[in-house]
Amino acid sequence: MAFVRIVDRTNAWIGKFAAWLGLLMVLIGAGNAVGGYLEPMVGRKLSLVALDEGQWYLFSLLFLLAAPWALAENAHVRVDVLYGRLGARGKAWTDLVGSLVLLLPFCVFAIVVVTPSAIESFRVREVSPDAGGLVRWPLRIVAPVAFFLIALQGLAGIVRALHVIRRGEASEAEPTHAG
Repeated sequence: MAFVRIVDRTNAWIGKFAAWLGLLMVLIGAGNAVGGYLEPMVGRKLSLVALDEGQWYLFSLLFLLAAPWALAENAHVRVDVLYGRLGARGKAWTDLVGSLVLLLPFCVFAIVVVTPSAIESFRVREVSPDAGGLVRWPLRIVAPVAFFLIALQGLAGIVRALHVIRRGEASEAEPTHAG
């Protein structure tokens, strides 16, 4: 279970960092909105393309980097209405099958699809096509990394589920709240 603890702690640390990006994103958005409102009064452009793009970049980072943490904390949205009625082993089987059949294949697919684009973006040092925009290649590199972290968290969940199935210990199936 050392692997599970390491993955949980790593994704918790990254997720908590990403949560702070959410505050920065809101502050930038509010500042840009106020600047746009004040522009006619001061006769100068106060909102910037870089701030707009920065807000979108921060949203992307928040979404991508907090997803593994949400998975670790069992805070993701469940559509399965039966899951809540299952016992520890039933939940573990559901988590195991869901991770093996849906989560891991999707992560592998996403990594395969986004990695060439990220590599090309890095190779050409991609920047925004908009005047005053930001560099794009660092953000593009985060996408395959994030899906790799989600896959690692999925593997940790598989280990946790197998532990519950074999030993019937419900406490090990619950999130560790690492951090």
